[in-house]
Amino acid sequence: MKSKAVHIALSKQNRRLWHWVCPVYPMATIHLTAQGFKDRIFNYETEQEWKYQGEKPAIIDFYADWCGPCKSIAPVLEELSDQYKEQIVVYKIDTDKELELSSLFGIRSIPTLLFIPVDGNPMVQKGALPKNILQQVIEEKLLQNGVQKKQL
Repeated sequence: MKSKAVHIALSKQNRRLWHWVCPVYPMATIHLTAQGFKDRIFNYETEQEWKYQGEKPAIIDFYADWCGPCKSIAPVLEELSDQYKEQIVVYKIDTDKELELSSLFGIRSIPTLLFIPVDGNPMVQKGALPKNILQQVIEEKLLQNGVQKKQL
């Protein structure tokens, strides 16, 4: 087993692999199942209208392990999850395992990102966006709403 010092030297991109070897070092993103979605995001079985249950804005990455663009955006989402860890939550949903959620949101291409502000409706974006665009959406759409709410 590798030591803690060796893990620290690993790049962020390799930490995802390391997580499977040594779960003591959790990833910043959180994998969701349908039940986790109902518990943390929105219970679509009991509610009729969208009402986000979380306290922080969120991004949900609908992905698949075999998807090339999904693999390319994964380290970026990990970095952003670390960078904004006190301000947003980044979730991942495996579309191959969670067919019900994929169907619910009409996921036809991956990656598809769901941006969820604390108040208001979620925004959907298909495709792997570059890091600077993701940061812009976080700052202008997710965090800006929270700042305006606090000022009121």
